[in-house]
Amino acid sequence: MQTGPIPTVRAARMEDAPHICELLNTIDTIEIGAPETDLHSVEADLTHPEADLAQDSWLAFEDGRLVAYALVWCESGGERVDMDHYVLPGHQAAGERLLEAAEERCRSVARGNGATRAVVHLHLNQRPTTDTAILTRRGWRTVRRYQVMVRDLTPHQEPLPEPPPGVTLSACTDEAGRRRAHALVQETFAEHFDHQPRTYEQWLDDIDAARLDWSLVWVAAVEGAGDAAVLVSRNDRSGMGWIGRLGVVKDMRGRGLGGHLLRHAFAVYAGLGRDTLGLGVDTLNESGALRLYEAHGMRLHYAVDTWEVTLPAGT
Repeated sequence: MQTGPIPTVRAARMEDAPHICELLNTIDTIEIGAPETDLHSVEADLTHPEADLAQDSWLAFEDGRLVAYALVWCESGGERVDMDHYVLPGHQAAGERLLEAAEERCRSVARGNGATRAVVHLHLNQRPTTDTAILTRRGWRTVRRYQVMVRDLTPHQEPLPEPPPGVTLSACTDEAGRRRAHALVQETFAEHFDHQPRTYEQWLDDIDAARLDWSLVWVAAVEGAGDAAVLVSRNDRSGMGWIGRLGVVKDMRGRGLGGHLLRHAFAVYAGLGRDTLGLGVDTLNESGALRLYEAHGMRLHYAVDTWEVTLPAGT
């Protein structure tokens, strides 16, 4: 039974971005101890060309205050659909109302893609403000855990490492370099859990390329073997520099390429005055990424669980 104020629900609009950002930072502070959501990240979600805010987004207000937010998107073109869901403690009824609406939209998206079911993923902090008993009751379960890891940097005092013999790094500052980076991301992450193939143009939208400093995206080439590894990073987060992707082609793993790119990023970001660099890693990643990051001094910042539900798409 609904208790307290009855929520008012509507679709999000671009002008809501500051209020959504404030909500997410309130939740960040509760979950991880500090606000780490930047306004431009919220704006990128709301302006993504594949987002139809009228159908794919929901805001819930109680007594004029934004208390919950949900967003649905689909990169697969098939049954796999993604959802964001945020709710303040003490407002779980409003949160479940948005969850129900988002689940129904996921069914519709999958059905429109010709799929018979929607396999929906939702990423939540290990200790979320969302009442996970509601998720469990609705058929959701955890299927994966990620760690957000950070390394402390000494600004302006991290030396650039010497590359391994025969290895050359290049920044992806031109169109050809950007396409090389895209091709390597698609190849090196093809077998990773939940990776969705994306065209070059889709990938540019996904990474908010208009805001990306491409001098902080590097490809490592090996003499006689060609392009072998890629690191995509960005320096537009207020809290820390961020590595979005670090991948090495399968037959080049174990040669120190990933470690070299990581050390190179440490040095460059320290040179930019940053004191922290972070990334996310799948704890079950079979490439040994977690061990690599730990070996290079990265530590756990917080953990994120992937929740999954399978919903019949219907007719």
